[in-house]
Amino acid sequence: MGLRSLGVALASTAALITLPVVAPPPALAADANLSQGRTATSSSTENAATPAIAAVDGDTATRWSSAATDDQWLQVDLGATASISQVVLNWEAAYAADYKIQVSSDARAWSDVRTVNGGDGGTDTLAVSGQGRYVRMQGIHRATPWGYSLWEFQVFGTPGTTQPATCSTANSAQGKPASASSTENAGTPASAAFDGNDGTRWSSQAADPQWLRVDLGSSQDICKIDLNWEAAYGRDFQLQASADGQTWTTLKTVTGATGGRASYDVSGTGRYVRVLGTARATAWGYSLWEVAVHTTSGGTGGPVQGGGDLGPNVIVVDPSTPNLQQKFDQVFAQQESAQFGSGRYQFLLKPGTYNGINAQLGFYTSISGLGLNPDDTQINGDITVDAGWFNGNATQNFWRSAENLAITPSNGTDRWAVAQAAPFRRIHVKGGLNLAPNGYGWASGGYIADSKIDGTVGPYSQQQWYTRDSSVGGWTNGVWNMTFTGVQGAPATNFDTGPYTTLDTTPISREKPFLYLDGNAYKVFVPAKRTNARGVSWPANAGTSLLLDQFYVVKPGATAATINAALAQGLNLLFTPGVYHLDQTIDVTRPDTVVLGLGLATLVPDGGVDAMHVADVDGVRLAGFLIDAGATRSDTLLRIGPAGAAADHSANPTTMQDVFIRIGGAGPGLATNSVVVNSDDVVVDHTWIWRADHGEGVGWETNRADYGLVVNGDDVLTTGLFVEHFNKYDVLWNGERGRTIFFQNEKAYDAPNAAAITHDGIVGYAAYKVADTVAVHEAWGLGSYCNYTSDPSIVQRHGFQVPVKPGVKLHSIQVISLGGKGQYAHVVNDTGAPTSGTDTIPSKITQFP
Repeated sequence: MGLRSLGVALASTAALITLPVVAPPPALAADANLSQGRTATSSSTENAATPAIAAVDGDTATRWSSAATDDQWLQVDLGATASISQVVLNWEAAYAADYKIQVSSDARAWSDVRTVNGGDGGTDTLAVSGQGRYVRMQGIHRATPWGYSLWEFQVFGTPGTTQPATCSTANSAQGKPASASSTENAGTPASAAFDGNDGTRWSSQAADPQWLRVDLGSSQDICKIDLNWEAAYGRDFQLQASADGQTWTTLKTVTGATGGRASYDVSGTGRYVRVLGTARATAWGYSLWEVAVHTTSGGTGGPVQGGGDLGPNVIVVDPSTPNLQQKFDQVFAQQESAQFGSGRYQFLLKPGTYNGINAQLGFYTSISGLGLNPDDTQINGDITVDAGWFNGNATQNFWRSAENLAITPSNGTDRWAVAQAAPFRRIHVKGGLNLAPNGYGWASGGYIADSKIDGTVGPYSQQQWYTRDSSVGGWTNGVWNMTFTGVQGAPATNFDTGPYTTLDTTPISREKPFLYLDGNAYKVFVPAKRTNARGVSWPANAGTSLLLDQFYVVKPGATAATINAALAQGLNLLFTPGVYHLDQTIDVTRPDTVVLGLGLATLVPDGGVDAMHVADVDGVRLAGFLIDAGATRSDTLLRIGPAGAAADHSANPTTMQDVFIRIGGAGPGLATNSVVVNSDDVVVDHTWIWRADHGEGVGWETNRADYGLVVNGDDVLTTGLFVEHFNKYDVLWNGERGRTIFFQNEKAYDAPNAAAITHDGIVGYAAYKVADTVAVHEAWGLGSYCNYTSDPSIVQRHGFQVPVKPGVKLHSIQVISLGGKGQYAHVVNDTGAPTSGTDTIPSKITQFP
């Protein structure tokens, strides 16, 4: 490379002295760049790192380069005929002395639209005039001993009446029916090559020929096929398409392949796509981790594209970003007290070390590192949540988050004084953590998971807190309910005399998916399920990575119809920060679909539709978004599984994490049910399901919602369950073998009188009701509080109602009257002492029965 660089530099210097310059014409600002991201092909490539597509990817750090002969070309398919006005060539050091720009309607008959003689490299901006679907640079004479090399090849003009087709980044084959000539064993089925998982594979018997095929479901225009070979790869093979699965057309013949990952630009139409292996490269069969099929979209309403930018409300920074502190401060000034505002923001910090930063987080603001591990992104400074906006009262510090980074606090202790819906995940605190506001005012949090706090955690004025699968250097105190599972360094259980309930491990957990950078490529890491977990999941990071182009990146203005089209196409969803109004229910039907939100992305169902339904399938991941009820009553805001769902998902459960529900507060909202879980084996890990007690559109009937969480599925686990203020049952559990670890509740403040909440001769609906038909149920660390401000004389019968059966067990249960605004007669059923007075003293039961 040193010799080439020197030679090219000398040649370039000579050219600058002696060769004429191609004068650039005035910029044609009104014309669009028609070539970026389109399908590009070439006569040759220098090596695998310099493909044709690199010249039209919009990245001036990647390039196409050819073999070292004169007669070489690069062409781009615009997808449809367009009027061409300008071509811009950004040459690398290996440039053309003489070349032509040509256009064609069919990539066979070419017309010259510009000839350049005596080129000098650099950037050539050429005014042209012509029409065509295909545009190419035809090299005539090289200026150096090397081939031709272009950083970028840009074609500007006006699209024709038919919008140019796009080779979609989405995988049209993922999750579609697959078959093969043979399989090596039951563990390597054909479907494994189309499941979007690079950890599963298809493999054939050890013979030639063998084939693998996929049914796309309808005829598609096929533009690219990606292969990811396992060690047993094909040396020679054909890529084929068929309309009927019987008669095949060869799109590409490959000989002398070397395995690994490879992408092939093709052109053809078919419902079926086949990889036909004709010669193996090893003694084994053929083995593919994944096959991706890309199709075109254009004016005919083709597939929704995956990938792309992250929208206007994601702020991506690195340690060199100018005025970084100012960026944090500007967003905080806007969001500090905007409890029911429409602003939504996500800060994404690229790996590196950030010095002297204090990122204060207001409402609907999230901060996340973009490393694969928290320690990849180091903040020498603070991430701060305090309560100055509310006079030192932190009980309304809702809806914000921090994730996947390391903090070395400026004074040794970071402050995270939050209430509900403010998760602290995958954080390494190299110091202590203070969970109380400055001045130790009231606080009502909170949730920590998969985090390592080297120093001591001080809850101080925090009423309750749940910590899961983490490690702490110490824990100083607690007010009412501090629950721990799988936490190294957690205090021992002392609920009979104190606030602590500690389980050594978490029975089932799976960490929340998160966005990260792999080089310059965004990916989403989807952690694996853990059983009996203790301590953090990193840096081992068991799980899989998904490319961003496997996601429809949802941006403000997107419609529910487009979102559903993307799901039907096999894409996952990445909601960027914003508020999304839905005129139809979002239907998640594919196993292993990821629906991930950034910056508390908010879904608002309009016209009485439900916000989201999830089919009774394996492994759906719902994470990081808020559902805000609309003004017209929805039946169920979020439904996981249809009524009567009964499939076994124990090996790969659906998870719901940091998904929050709100009825009222931002305006009138109505729903009969907030969340209904019908599927078996679902894991609900941290949710706040809240019928608003303050804000706009609040009143006993104005934001009526009868039920918070209804569980009909069996073997459902909830960890970190916060449900408050519903008109009837906050939690109604009908499924068998359910488990809850940590539950926080307040009863509805605005019950007008005892008569309004009397049912079956009982005053008040239990906060947590287990149906009489249930035989097995167990729960730990449960608290219900009453604050009947509309009628303080109400005496609620009990906080918890469960059947008295050997298989039904509750541990560490309490009820509390907040300042004497109403009272409880009992804790569970008719067991437990009543609350009394205004001193806010819990009535507790260590175990029931």
